[in-house]
Amino acid sequence: MSLIIRLPHSHASVHAEPMETNSLAPGLYIVATPIGNLGDMTRRAIDVLGAVSVIACEDTRVTGKLLSHLGIRKPMRRYDDHADASARDGLLELMRSEPVALVSDAGTPLISDPGYRLVRAARAEGIAVTSLPGPSAVITALTLAGLPTDRFMFAGFLPAKEKARADTLAELAAVPATLVFYDTGPRLADTLDAMAVHLPGREIAVARELTKLFEECRSGSAADLADHYRSHPPKGEIVVLAGPPQAPEAPDEDTVETALREALTRLPPSQAAKEVARAFGLDRKDLYARALSLP
Repeated sequence: MSLIIRLPHSHASVHAEPMETNSLAPGLYIVATPIGNLGDMTRRAIDVLGAVSVIACEDTRVTGKLLSHLGIRKPMRRYDDHADASARDGLLELMRSEPVALVSDAGTPLISDPGYRLVRAARAEGIAVTSLPGPSAVITALTLAGLPTDRFMFAGFLPAKEKARADTLAELAAVPATLVFYDTGPRLADTLDAMAVHLPGREIAVARELTKLFEECRSGSAADLADHYRSHPPKGEIVVLAGPPQAPEAPDEDTVETALREALTRLPPSQAAKEVARAFGLDRKDLYARALSLP
């Protein structure tokens, strides 16, 4: 048996009815679940959850509520960050002969959630792995923020400690892409304060309550957003995005010549050209020719 979903017109509950279908082949099925609006549960996801033998999940209480809402009763096994090798081995043994689903508490499994070791082990043993696309807070936030999406980097949660957070942002500052992070309400203002220091001049967006009734995506400078959320403490899960670094303005000719002349007082022409090229992002060969022509 599997299930057919009837999508609601609002955030109301999802109703499902049984449907005759062929049984699933053995293997691992990665199933995305809603991040807020239950209407985002796909028909295929419901069909698979209704047909597998076991559902591996982060928290059986959270997944149990979703299954109850969908009218599905299936055995669940907890598989989270604290799962040991024996838990993984037990799931691998089961999926050799039966279909097993992997879900997270919300969204697409493995995206800042446990599970990659299970997928890696299944692939290594030749067990079929099938991924069902669906809700993802990262992608949803990117589509709302209005920041460049041709290149982006998801970096999960920033460290909670100030120095580690600063070190991570400093490491990522030069990445020529939109940066995407997960965050929580109590830490958001501190995160934005750190971004103001280590990602200066970037456009920042904060997306929260995604797919829910009070969905919000607020953009601005890190400092302004920090002030706002310090005055209006948010709740729930949050996505913070930082636009890519801006290309530096091209230096004027006088500035380049002054730097080149200064470098030539310390270095031979080839080394002086190399130093100035690195400092201003200019062509080293052109600068070398210019150094040789200076009186």
